[in-house]
Amino acid sequence: CDGLPRPEEQEPCNLEPCPPRWKVTPAGSCSSSCGLGLAVQLVTCVQIRQGKEILLEERLCPVAEKPLTSVPCVIRMCSYEWSFSEWTECSTSCGNGIQTRQDFCLNPLTRKHVNPIFCRRFPKAIVVRGCSAGPCPEQVVGTGSRGAGLQTVTQATLTMATAAKEARYKDLDLPPSAVPQEQTKTSGGEEDTAKREGSTPGVCGKLFLNATSVINMTGGGSGDCAVAIGRPLGEEITVSVLESSLNCSAGEIVLFSGRMMWRTGCRKLPLSLINSRTNTLIVKQRVLLPGNGVILQYNSRTATKKYYQDCDKQLFGPQGEIVNPVQLPDQRQEVVCRTFINVAPRHRIAIRALYVDLGNDSNQTHFNYILVRDVSTMKTMVFHGKQQFFWQSTGSQAEIEFHE
Repeated sequence: CDGLPRPEEQEPCNLEPCPPRWKVTPAGSCSSSCGLGLAVQLVTCVQIRQGKEILLEERLCPVAEKPLTSVPCVIRMCSYEWSFSEWTECSTSCGNGIQTRQDFCLNPLTRKHVNPIFCRRFPKAIVVRGCSAGPCPEQVVGTGSRGAGLQTVTQATLTMATAAKEARYKDLDLPPSAVPQEQTKTSGGEEDTAKREGSTPGVCGKLFLNATSVINMTGGGSGDCAVAIGRPLGEEITVSVLESSLNCSAGEIVLFSGRMMWRTGCRKLPLSLINSRTNTLIVKQRVLLPGNGVILQYNSRTATKKYYQDCDKQLFGPQGEIVNPVQLPDQRQEVVCRTFINVAPRHRIAIRALYVDLGNDSNQTHFNYILVRDVSTMKTMVFHGKQQFFWQSTGSQAEIEFHE
């Protein structure tokens, strides 16, 4: 066949382009080094035209068939688990009460407690249960015991056992004169005296509620020192570092944490400005050498963006009452109202539900629940129906959401 034209070994076929389809490309690693996490994948709409892949707009691919952009993943099982203390005695000497126990995040290899954040992905057994201490002596048939049953009030009570003798909570819609002196004395004369002395050992663990103040965190000794700043909803806090004697090479740092920001630093702190973008802020410094620390000045101003709803409430300890729903004119029924609770860093929060009424049985659906969030660990607990509950925080911040 030399000299004759040779036929082509291939010829095109199916010249019509293929229908658009979704293409999945792995784009990231698992979000968790152990336990259940999420892996991000890139999802694009493509079409094959004459053997070539063409990128199309997503609207041209079937929406109902679009793969998830995040998928569950497990690299290995975590080496942490929840552990619990023994149950406490019944809270009442007679009638119905509750028992509680403390939960710990445990490293099973070393049998030592670790930060609860390592266990937050694992389901946890209950830490509160009901108990009965027998009938009360004064119980009368038909009336029930004093220690049992619901109190006929339409409110829940927030109690801090460590500060029961202090003043009622401040909603901060009150004038400054209504704020008890115990909550603000570190922002006034005592703070100025401490600054002259160059040491404020008593400032650690306190809550500042004034609109502006200088906080001297130097000279408090070695270890961690935390202070909290609180203002009404609708304001935001800015902090400037006036002085810093932190030893950065020794690992001394300062942490600023708010609902919408998280920032650490050591070098170039003086004259730097930190905007929390919210009405509460925690400042925590880790000092290894006695005498070191920072001096801060904070101010509050009207927030540039509304980050809350009209029915939301802000509470500052040591105790108070929460009532829901909040009656507002023209309030939409689908609004989820929240209550933000912030107390001094040295304190913890306890919430006890006294009375829950969801109306008729037809209204008691899975959409009716109360969600309580521990801000320090971001763990949440959900309480359904007419369930009475007792909840305790691991840190000094908590949030409550009332759904339906």
